[in-house]
Amino acid sequence: MTSTDLNLLRALDALLAEASVAGAARRLGLSASAMSRTLARLRETTGDPLLVRAGRSMVLTPHAAALRERVPHVAGEVDAILGRADISLDLATLERTFTIRANDAFVAAYAAGLHAAVRREAPGIRLRFAPKPDKNPQPLREAAIDLEIGVLGESVPELKVQTLFRDHYVGAVRTGHPLMEGVLTPERYAAADHVLSSRRSGHVGPIDAALAALGLERRCTLTVPSFFTALAIAAESDLVALVTHSLAPTGTAGPNPPALQFFELPFPTDPVVISQIWHPRLDNDPAHRWLRSLIRACCRPRDELEAGGRGS
Repeated sequence: MTSTDLNLLRALDALLAEASVAGAARRLGLSASAMSRTLARLRETTGDPLLVRAGRSMVLTPHAAALRERVPHVAGEVDAILGRADISLDLATLERTFTIRANDAFVAAYAAGLHAAVRREAPGIRLRFAPKPDKNPQPLREAAIDLEIGVLGESVPELKVQTLFRDHYVGAVRTGHPLMEGVLTPERYAAADHVLSSRRSGHVGPIDAALAALGLERRCTLTVPSFFTALAIAAESDLVALVTHSLAPTGTAGPNPPALQFFELPFPTDPVVISQIWHPRLDNDPAHRWLRSLIRACCRPRDELEAGGRGS
């Protein structure tokens, strides 16, 4: 069997991610000359140039581009197999920060309860919720985040996925909105002016697809970047907002009437499946496994409530 230096795999991972000898050197804490020598070894080993000069920068060869999606997974598996597993876990003394990427709906609905549960079991753990501008899996691969929570985006075979709960969309309008007078039909819903919560221009979501199946199209006259902004605007206007049910309050306690009225959509829609997603290098990490289990437990009561409320 030909002996292969597995350190080359980590170097290849950095070179493919950075597409730069200098960038890969910084990433691995090496000198530029050492990384250049490593690139030469990789070229000899693979029989491919991997990186070629294009003006002042470097670009990947077709072979390197084909490897780019595979190498992080293989490197993570090698680390998991050859690294010494520490199976001990003392939650009382554990000091660690977990970075979780989730949208504002999940953070608003679950962060407080999760934080309280973490504090009870592991007071030295810190949680950091990072913004979620998109569903790019690269931060998981690069260990920029420890866990992703939300709707699964593009299919990435190496990532681990566990369903947390199923949510669904509801409408929201100001109290006294004319849309709530009489029977709410798909036609009346679509004809109203809507405020869309989206970070992408021209975004078409599952509600638009459900309406299109009925030959209808909603009029989105205003687009904002978050659910909370959409709700605030709906409370002060005749615009109709769309949010996940987890954001809708469960009661109306208090001396003043609520500013918003939430309602079920008058047409069927697919459920919104919320999952937690992580890289396999953390699959057997004791602290990460504990956190995943705790998150699942914190989400389970709502999961059971939602399932019972819709008879699923």
